[in-house]
Amino acid sequence: MSHNFIVLPLLIPLLTGIILIFTNPSTRLTRAISALSALVNMYISAMLVRIVHQSGIQTLHMSGWVPPFGITFVADMLAALLVLATTLIGAACIFYSFSTVGKAREKHYYHAFVHYLLVGVTGSFLTGDIFNLFVCFEVMLIASYALIVIGGEKRQLRESLKYILINVVSSTLFVVTIAYLYASVGTLNMAHLAQRVAEADQGGILTIVAILLLIVFGLKAGLFLYYWLPGSYAAPPAAIIALFGGLLTKVGVYAIIRTFTLIFYHDPGTTHTIIGWMAGATMVFGALGAISYRDVNKILIYNIVISIGFVCFAVSVMNDAGHIGAIYYLLHDMIAKALIFLLGGLLIIVAGTADVSHMGGLIRRYPALGWMFFVTALAIVGVPPLSGFIGKLQIVEGGLAAEEYVLTGIGLASSLIVLLSMMNVFMHAFWGEVQERVSSTFIRVKFALWPAACLILAVIGIGIGAEWLYPYIEQASEVLGDPELYIDAVLKE
Repeated sequence: MSHNFIVLPLLIPLLTGIILIFTNPSTRLTRAISALSALVNMYISAMLVRIVHQSGIQTLHMSGWVPPFGITFVADMLAALLVLATTLIGAACIFYSFSTVGKAREKHYYHAFVHYLLVGVTGSFLTGDIFNLFVCFEVMLIASYALIVIGGEKRQLRESLKYILINVVSSTLFVVTIAYLYASVGTLNMAHLAQRVAEADQGGILTIVAILLLIVFGLKAGLFLYYWLPGSYAAPPAAIIALFGGLLTKVGVYAIIRTFTLIFYHDPGTTHTIIGWMAGATMVFGALGAISYRDVNKILIYNIVISIGFVCFAVSVMNDAGHIGAIYYLLHDMIAKALIFLLGGLLIIVAGTADVSHMGGLIRRYPALGWMFFVTALAIVGVPPLSGFIGKLQIVEGGLAAEEYVLTGIGLASSLIVLLSMMNVFMHAFWGEVQERVSSTFIRVKFALWPAACLILAVIGIGIGAEWLYPYIEQASEVLGDPELYIDAVLKE
């Protein structure tokens, strides 16, 4: 099969976005094009995973320019799995938005911006060039700027200023860091960078560059530097929050994983120790936030913060169990966090409030929503046999093997806080006395539950089907443990 297949998951949403710009944005045709594109892209991404599993790492050198001179796209198993998860989440959020976003937002080209967001996320996972990673980040961010303000509510506009400012600052720092990196080693191709940094033994200026990249990616991911995240992510509608929570922060986490397993892994006493303690602080502060708020969205957003710290802790331990756990948990977390925000959005709509203390008795009127929320909460906590269990078990095993007992303890304690915060929402919202609040927004709850039901099947399947999924996860982790596999696949010509 042609290597051009690698960029299809990127080209399909790009072409869809272009088509939707020239289509009446509030018609059924727009919805049909958006939905069909999402489903086709999910199938293409599944095929890409199959190809990588059978034939190994796939590369595409644009216009025939061999590395390190041209733009290279690389699909190893890690990138392919994350692209598949992205298309699944994108499709679920698009179908969910049909009954929740409303025509007022759709007429402002909501669907086009969603597909442009998917372009940036997919491109970030597939690129083999660190400058192209910056470009894909910017495509993703520009689309997110539009989505965070779409609808024009006062809270959205206020929070968007903070969101845009922090991302402009981090993007500027990213460009400056890339300039220093290029000046130091003379290349930006990731595989070639890995070779050059290894030859230079990552001393002096390269370690400083690595720390600067960690700051940039930490800002994008919400690792320790997450102060902008709770307010910004709580502003837009649930479908958009689900996209942000399931995808945007995970691109930053992926960049940390790729950078510090492929390029800057030669001075772990500095870089990986910093990652570890940033992860520990993120879990602690995220846990404090999760139990401090009564707002459903804020509680769920702080659970994102905790999970980011947990995955990055796995990266810091630098062993096979940690790598496997990081990949498994990252896949789970992308899907589970998108799912919980879809369900949380419905919960807020039917309750007429986001304050859990003013909810109650909803299990009687919305039993499907209640039990789906409960199962998803258990998956996020890591209760077997659901999807969060295997990843957490592997990460804990990796932490103990690396003798990181304090950080492992923080990780386990944060899981208890996640359980407490999620059960607090569930018990207040679905049990107790019925609160007679009337929502001002009418939606078809059953229709909106179908996309969430597809994601919950994925959450259950990832847990129960762990034995089937494990060979794919193991194949992805091999590249993290042995960077030469990636380097040879890209520079073989």
